[in-house]
Amino acid sequence: MNSDGQFVEWAVIGSGDSGVGPLLLAATDAGLVCVAFHAGPAVRRKTLAQLRTRLGTDVTEAPGSVRLAEPIRQFAAYFAGELRAFTLPLDWSLSAGFNRQVLRELATGVPYGTVVGYGDLAERVGQPGAAQAVGAAMGSNPLPVVVPCHRVVESDGELGGFGGGLETKRALLALEGVLPQPLF
Repeated sequence: MNSDGQFVEWAVIGSGDSGVGPLLLAATDAGLVCVAFHAGPAVRRKTLAQLRTRLGTDVTEAPGSVRLAEPIRQFAAYFAGELRAFTLPLDWSLSAGFNRQVLRELATGVPYGTVVGYGDLAERVGQPGAAQAVGAAMGSNPLPVVVPCHRVVESDGELGGFGGGLETKRALLALEGVLPQPLF
């Protein structure tokens, strides 16, 4: 527990038939604070160590946690194709400055089933010409899927990068109907 009496609870959830593998979800009293892709043992250890260091607090596995119940429910609904917009309280503690500004715009301004270019997102936050900085903000996103960095693509239509890997980005965009489902 940190000096504010806050601690982090986390759980790993499966991702159903989405093809993105297990996800680690972590939450504080303020809301969902972290989502990590490919949450096998090595990713779990690294993510939990980063949460302890960056938040200065205890991190406790709690799959039955009240604060994780709604995030787990909404992720299941999203991957089942039944949820198009997450309505979760978010803890922005792991993001600041320009990155937080870009991520908040992404969260509110790029709906399910749409994409935006890095440069377009830079313009939306009043920083035309900052496409590379937007790319860095996407790479720092502690809340992927909920803050949909998978919806940010290059201006020429290429997928661009993605912290969860390009196959994960393709799977999320296919789930949202932006890309065709792979044939095999």
